[in-house]
Amino acid sequence: MIRCVIVEDEPMARKLLEQYVSKTPALELMAALSNPLKALDYLQQNQPDVLFLDVQMPEITGIGLLKIMKRKPLVVLTTAYSEYAIEGYELDVADYLLKPITFERFLQSVERISLRLGGREVPGSVAPSEVTAPAAPPAYLFVKDGTRSVRVNFADIQYIEGMKDYVRIHLPDRKVTTLQSLKHLVEVLPATDFIRVHHSYIVGVRWIEEVQRDEVNVAGKLLPVSDTYRGGLREFVEDRELK
Repeated sequence: MIRCVIVEDEPMARKLLEQYVSKTPALELMAALSNPLKALDYLQQNQPDVLFLDVQMPEITGIGLLKIMKRKPLVVLTTAYSEYAIEGYELDVADYLLKPITFERFLQSVERISLRLGGREVPGSVAPSEVTAPAAPPAYLFVKDGTRSVRVNFADIQYIEGMKDYVRIHLPDRKVTTLQSLKHLVEVLPATDFIRVHHSYIVGVRWIEEVQRDEVNVAGKLLPVSDTYRGGLREFVEDRELK
């Protein structure tokens, strides 16, 4: 059995990994932790074979946690942001899983871990040019809308509106309401295609028509821009502004 620990602050993402582990006979789950500092303390007292480690976490990132760990198991980084892959491989992570993580891709990671633990691959012996690039994530999600599971293509999402425990996904021809949080959607949506502009709104960048200080026009709809997210939106515009 391969003993593993999950460190993931988002409840739904953590639950998904727990389900994947439970369905994989080769894996034994030692702990699923949400707080990275508590995880550091746990890992100092316990030694798993593999650590499934989220990158984006409060207080300290997964990369930061990995850098200060004295005893390191094999590490599989999990995140929605592909730009961390190069840094992760420099730290000799065993694999890198892009969210949303499919069970098929998870099993591929388990196979890679098994090979390394079996001694057929020596940690650090793989040259950067030989590292297999992470599988491209799908360009869509299935979301629950009542009793239905509805496919939503990323390219069709104009904006997403947060409404307490629910979100409403605005598409060109319809709206889909699902039990979900904006925080989790920020993690699973591709960061290059979406930007958060307000506590209650994520917008699809391809649908942005005009940006003002306090508003953004998305597919003809004026949405508010809050102080918290104004800087990120301005940086996005300036990076693409004609000089």
